[in-house]
Amino acid sequence: MDMPRSAPSYPRMDDLAQRARAAGAVRVGVVYPCDTGALAAALEAADLGYIDPVLIGPTVLIRRVASEAGLDLTDREIVEAPDPHSAARRGVALAGDGSLGALMKGSLHTDELLGAVVARESPLRMGRRTSHVFWFDCPAYHKPLMLTDAVVNIAPGLMEKADIIRNAIDLAHGLGNAAPKVAILAAVETVNPALPSTIDAAALCKMADRGQISGAVLDGPLGFDNAVSLTSAHTKGIVSLVAGEPDILVVPNLDAGNSLYKSLVYLGGAACAGLVLGAKVPIILTSRADSIQARIASCALATLAAKPRPN
Repeated sequence: MDMPRSAPSYPRMDDLAQRARAAGAVRVGVVYPCDTGALAAALEAADLGYIDPVLIGPTVLIRRVASEAGLDLTDREIVEAPDPHSAARRGVALAGDGSLGALMKGSLHTDELLGAVVARESPLRMGRRTSHVFWFDCPAYHKPLMLTDAVVNIAPGLMEKADIIRNAIDLAHGLGNAAPKVAILAAVETVNPALPSTIDAAALCKMADRGQISGAVLDGPLGFDNAVSLTSAHTKGIVSLVAGEPDILVVPNLDAGNSLYKSLVYLGGAACAGLVLGAKVPIILTSRADSIQARIASCALATLAAKPRPN
C-alpha cells in the first residue's frame, strides 16, 4: 500500500496555475464526461478559471452523474451526443471549426477520442504525428521538465521521433522557453549499431544541425544519468550544452517512457500535467488513475498551449 508522506511543495506547478489564470479561460470540449472523476475535474478547472467547459455527451446521463455527485451544472453548456463515438466526432467537428480551443477526454476510451482526432476526414489533422508530452514539477530537479512520448506512440521510427520532438518544442515555446534543451535518451551515451535508439538519437541531432528540427538545442544519445546530472556527464567525459540542463527528455519507446513517467510520480514525488499535441488543438488526455490534481493541472497546461484563441 502507499505509505503516507509529507506533502511536497510544487512552486513551478503553482506558477503554471497562475499563468493559466492570467491567460484567461479557453473553451474546452469535454468529450463524454459521464463519470464523477472526469466531470468533477472539468468543473473544478472551470471554477479555477482555466477552462470554459462544453460538455459533450448524453444530456440525461451527464445530469444524472452531476446530481449523484452533488455537482452544479448551472449555466454549463451541454452538447447532446448519444454515445462515446458520436461525442468524439462532435468534439472534433467543433474544434475543427474554431468553436473550441482544446479537447478533454472524459470517460470514453482513449482510442475512441484519438481515433476521431486522427481520422482521414478529421479537420484537426495537421500533417504531423500526434504525440503526448508530460510536464513535470520534480522536487529533485531545478526547473520544469518535459517527457515525451510516454503514452501514444509505442515504437516510433526516426521520422515519428522527429515529429514527437517538434511537438514538445512547440509546447516549450508556448510556455515561454524560446530555446529548450532536448536530451534524446538511450541506454548508453555512445552510438552503437546494436542499439537502434542510439542511431536514431544521432540522426535526430544531425537533422537539427541541418535545420530539419529547429527552435531547440538537441543532444543524444544520452543516458538518463548524464542527461539530468552534470556531474555524471563530467565523470564520463561528456561535453554537452544539454547535459544537466534538459528541458525535454525524449524516450526511445513507450515502455521506457511509461516506466520513467511513473517512476518520477510514484518514487520521485513529481506533480505532472499532460497533453496530446500535433493536432489543430491540444488534447487533455488523462487516465482514470490520474489524481484530480493532475487532471486540473493538465487543463491549466492546455490553457497556455491553446493560444492563439479560436475566433
